[in-house]
Amino acid sequence: MKLESLDDCKLVIGNYPPFKYNAIGGGGKARLNRSDKQEVFDVEFSKDDFYIPELNYKTTRILGVPIPPGIKIRMELDQLKGKYNSSTEEMVLAFESRFILSLWQIFTAPDIIIKTDLTTNRVTSKLHDVTGKISTDKKETVLVGVAIVEPTGNKYLDLFLGLPSEALAVLNCKLIK
Repeated sequence: MKLESLDDCKLVIGNYPPFKYNAIGGGGKARLNRSDKQEVFDVEFSKDDFYIPELNYKTTRILGVPIPPGIKIRMELDQLKGKYNSSTEEMVLAFESRFILSLWQIFTAPDIIIKTDLTTNRVTSKLHDVTGKISTDKKETVLVGVAIVEPTGNKYLDLFLGLPSEALAVLNCKLIK
């Protein structure tokens, strides 16, 4: 199985407006192993081969305006694995990643750790109520997840982001089997 990320993804942290994110070009191949049930597979993507495009002025907009040049958020995948049901197309993936914010190559913030389940199901939390989308016509699948983002230890960044807080991810993607 291969996952390809698409345009029109969304990221939200705390009470900030959503970031619209073009993730075209991201993704990777997964290993599938049949689990106990005939139609359910264990899915695991290699963190070394999975690519997540960075958030920058070319890929990311907030309130319709590109984020300023010089601001970059790189994502380093630590884990992406879970279950895929081939008969229902339902998917749940444990996602762990480090978001690394840099400002004009002058300042690099401590890693922002994100741990969540990305799913085609409904996710509700204190701030969010979103539902993923299962592709039945070989087109777009939407994976959604909400994470609690813990403080980074940098008091200015934690104050600016309002940490601890929730983060929402909406990933438009294509699954190629």
